[in-house]
Amino acid sequence: MEQVDANHSPEPAPASPREFFSKALASRTSASDIDLDGSNVAYWCYEPVTVTADTRTILVIHGFRGDHHGLLRVVDHLPEMRIIMPDLPGFGSSEPFAGDPHTVERYGKFITGFMAALGLGRDTVLLGHSFGSIVASHFAAANPGAIRPLILVNPIAAPALEGPKGLMTKLAVMYYQISAKLPRRLGLAVLRSRLIVRVMSAAMAKTRDKELRAFVHGQHDAYFSAFADRASLLEAFRASVSSHVAEVAGQLDLPVLLVAGEKDEIALLRDQHKLVELLPDGALVVIPDVGHLIHYETPAPAAAAIRSFLEEHPA
Repeated sequence: MEQVDANHSPEPAPASPREFFSKALASRTSASDIDLDGSNVAYWCYEPVTVTADTRTILVIHGFRGDHHGLLRVVDHLPEMRIIMPDLPGFGSSEPFAGDPHTVERYGKFITGFMAALGLGRDTVLLGHSFGSIVASHFAAANPGAIRPLILVNPIAAPALEGPKGLMTKLAVMYYQISAKLPRRLGLAVLRSRLIVRVMSAAMAKTRDKELRAFVHGQHDAYFSAFADRASLLEAFRASVSSHVAEVAGQLDLPVLLVAGEKDEIALLRDQHKLVELLPDGALVVIPDVGHLIHYETPAPAAAAIRSFLEEHPA
């Protein structure tokens, strides 16, 4: 089991430190939607600037209460890759599942249908962030050979209701349960409260860069409340705290990269070290001075780790 510290990144930053996205990103982007099992799913494709021998197709699964915007900075640092990012059903611009609960298993079935609809083959790389790491790992375990390899960023490595963060998770469970039971207008106001969103954002952000921190808060203000309804949000939250990657680690018979934050208080570093030891073919890259927002705060070292891993595991 390989464990590496990512102390720096060889990848260039955007033209200016204050330009959080490169000008090339827009030219790579196309938006589409597709109907799957009675629900409309929005997704975005980011074509490679230049196709090389190392160009791969990467399917990205975002985290809880996020959408495709969250991983854009990582996409921007992988200009040679073709990257496809759907808004998961119930989040962003995608409709919730029609008549099905929003469980880890159901999201796995969504990946199967989505890949089939887009003609994505077994050489597709699957990447999951946070809650997306749970969905992606459980999908890979249940569908051996469907993708290769698997990349998990800020993976949820251990049970959320146990350990030092268990109390905070239980309080969060109460928050979502109470919000779901309140009258609709009041419940939505509580869930979309800018104050609560800002508290969550401030707790996760570790950067000392004031402008980057403001960018992170702005992203959460803009996209963290873009969920379809309270019922699907509560179901997805329950799924996010009732499963974890370690449950299926031993079944992941493919190369797996874990990209962890040194200061992650949601997915603790000590649990990442335990998780990589459970994987038949796992590697762990630790990015220093960042927590659960690798995708916002340290996209360049994350992209560098992904690129190196894919070079070591060609299609």
